[in-house]
Amino acid sequence: MTIADSYAIPGTPRRWDVPQDYVTCFNWEFAPERTRLLGLYERGKTMQWNATDRIDWSQELDPENPQQLPPEMLPINAAPFFQRMAPREQSEIRRHHQAWGISQFLHGEQGALICAAKIVQQVPDMDAKFYAATQVMDEARHVEVYKKLLEKFGTAYPMTRPLQTLLDQVLQDRRWDMTYLGMQVVIEGLALAAFARIRDHAQNPLAAAVNAYVMEDEARHVAFGRLSLRDYYPQLTQHERDEREEFLVEACYHMRDRFDALGLWESLGLPVEECLRYLQESGVQAAFRSRLFTRIVPTVRDIGLWGEKIRRGYEQMGVLDYAKVDIEAQGAEDERVAREHDARRAHVEEVIRAAE
Repeated sequence: MTIADSYAIPGTPRRWDVPQDYVTCFNWEFAPERTRLLGLYERGKTMQWNATDRIDWSQELDPENPQQLPPEMLPINAAPFFQRMAPREQSEIRRHHQAWGISQFLHGEQGALICAAKIVQQVPDMDAKFYAATQVMDEARHVEVYKKLLEKFGTAYPMTRPLQTLLDQVLQDRRWDMTYLGMQVVIEGLALAAFARIRDHAQNPLAAAVNAYVMEDEARHVAFGRLSLRDYYPQLTQHERDEREEFLVEACYHMRDRFDALGLWESLGLPVEECLRYLQESGVQAAFRSRLFTRIVPTVRDIGLWGEKIRRGYEQMGVLDYAKVDIEAQGAEDERVAREHDARRAHVEEVIRAAE
């Protein structure tokens, strides 16, 4: 049985072909590379890990609340129509909502895998090609772990339209830096915030570990985008920077709106209008969508795309204050939490060995 066999929406396509037309760059200079980017490449090599060994896949999920998340992490949890449902119906919706979320992680990671491979081909600098090659391996591993996790749900959902639209734009754009912007900054940035919610709130050790280990890698990916783009953008004209700011604002709206989960509510036969009205009026989704930008906004400021267009867009979205967040401190925390998971598992295995 494949993931495609478990899609909850009938007729979900089994593949998506995206025609592309861009230049593949061979670099014959092999010139002196940037020290910080080479340092990131060294870390990318030494921090590779095997998902088969590092994660205990024998752990199971709770049938009623697979990742054992707090009730409020289901966005319609307090909605009157949901509260009137029987506990069994509520559990089924909770399970599907979590499966929908993991499905989007899986689709996003496959998009990241393809984008990283495209960066290897397109980016002109050899040091960037080196690091992007390590990211290709990282993203393949992330597809592997989310596929294995989703198989335990027994239910899957197709990619949301906003995510597909953004990936389509990024993959078909001939400019190498736009792949960085769309994937490394926007898609990866939002994913990190979404991963963190599960990592920090899931009581299921398997779900928490998967997200902790993926985030450890993603912290390097965001750093890669920052280092590459902040060297490149000062070379562009004001018009070129304006174009990229417009793209960023539009892309952020696309990604923010995908969490409305329209396709999910429809497939479950729920009153879609009531779901949306509750999400808008309760402020639950607004608060969640705002927190999604804790990784993106400081990164955008750091790479130098901080003109009037981007500041006005982020102010309208209510996320401008996140520009003050220390993005490097966030990355260091992601690595610390991953090490904690390793230490916890090592302790459990030591206790089991001693008992035997």
